[in-house]
This record gives sequence, structure tokens and C-alpha cells, in this order.
Amino acid sequence: MQLRHVGVLGFALMLWSCDVSAEVMRWQVDGMSRQAIVYAPAASSTEARPVLLAFHGYGDVAQNFQRTALHEVWPEAIVVYFQGLTTGRGLPGWQVEVGAGNRDLKLVDVAIASLREMYAVDEDRIYATGFSNGGMFTYLLWAERPEVFAAYAPVAARLRASVVPEQPRPVLHVAGEGDLVVDYAAQVAAIEIAVEVNGVGAQASSCGTGCTLYGGHTSTPVMSWIHPGAHVWPEETSARIVSFLRDDPR
Repeated sequence: MQLRHVGVLGFALMLWSCDVSAEVMRWQVDGMSRQAIVYAPAASSTEARPVLLAFHGYGDVAQNFQRTALHEVWPEAIVVYFQGLTTGRGLPGWQVEVGAGNRDLKLVDVAIASLREMYAVDEDRIYATGFSNGGMFTYLLWAERPEVFAAYAPVAARLRASVVPEQPRPVLHVAGEGDLVVDYAAQVAAIEIAVEVNGVGAQASSCGTGCTLYGGHTSTPVMSWIHPGAHVWPEETSARIVSFLRDDPR
């Protein structure tokens, strides 16, 4: 078992791993320092690996968001937990529509280019997920970077009216019926938009309690998992996300 100490946001982060190593990567984007915690498989760098970009919720930090343990559920992937910048309301978060210098869209561009230089990246298996504000940014990535990503998994998020995805891509949306932070009805509307964009509305089937799969036999399915909770990341969410994304290369 490997024990590593990595400085993150002024704290000492202790990372245990048998099969992956973690480090803090930093980039300069439009003169601003950006960073993320990156978990990469310890296997040979010549083997092409899937990449999963993960974006925390508003007011959260990457150090905390890594507790979703996506890297543990998917140890074969390069998992990147990004740190958002302070927004106008004084807490870290992400852009949710085009504008304001597109600082986060540019971050993703720079980070992916850097990952390609450091690792053997499977270009057909680059994915994005995020919670709440991070999930809204995930939807923005669908609209603005569809040529980069194979599939998306927003959690507790909605689509801004100005964000209009046009290219069909596999989408998993996780929503809580009791969510009082991001309106549940708005999340249902986002799912409906995904179904419409992907053209799979007539192909709905059950995939378990609260789970509906649209277009399960197509290359661009939409899965919705509706749980009875509130504005949370339920324990099984990470496993559901990885299971969905694994099945959807570009």
C-alpha cells in the first residue's frame, strides 16, 4: 500500500492507493493558476486510458469532492478532480454558460492537452461528470465541447436556457426528488432535453428502481436515475456513473 502526501490548498492531503498514484497538477490559464488532483493508474503509460473529469459543487473544493471515490471505482481510468475559482459570490464554482472569458472551458482545453502529453489517453473515452454547479458546467461542456467528450454524467444539475446541446451524446442524469437547491422540475426538464437531442424519447425502459433508460440499443442513450433524497450525491452514484460511462465510448 502506497502512502503519499500532496499539498492541496494549503492542507496536507494523505492519499492511500494500491493501484493508482495521485498528484496535484497545475496550469496557467489566461494568467491564472489552476489546479486539480489527478489519479492515474500505475500501469504502463503505453496503455491508452480513459479519462474522467470531475467538477465539484458550488462552494466545495477538489479535496472534498474526491471523496466521491470515482478513482477507486474506476482504477483503470485517469480521474481528474478540478478546483474551481472563486466566483462573484465569494465561493469556488464554475461557469454555467458561455461568457466571462470562458475561464473554465479554457481550463478544460489546457488540462486535456496536458494530460495527452503526460499519459496515453484513449481519445474515444474522455468523459465529464459534476455535482450541482459542477453538473451544470458538465452540461455546458456537452454544448461547447461535444467533439472532445464521449459521454456526460451530471448530478443534481440543470440546463441554463442559453446552453443548447446539439450533438447527441450519451447522458446519465442523477436527480433527487427532494432537491430544494436545484429545482427538481428543472432537472426533469434537463433530462427531457437530453432525450430530445438524442432522439430516443420513444425507447424508454426500466433499468431498476427510479432508473429509466432511453435508447438503450442506440449509441446515444440517456439514463435518468431519480432517488428520493435531496441535494446529495448518494453512495451508489459513483458506481452508477462508472458503469454507464464504461459502456459508452465515442
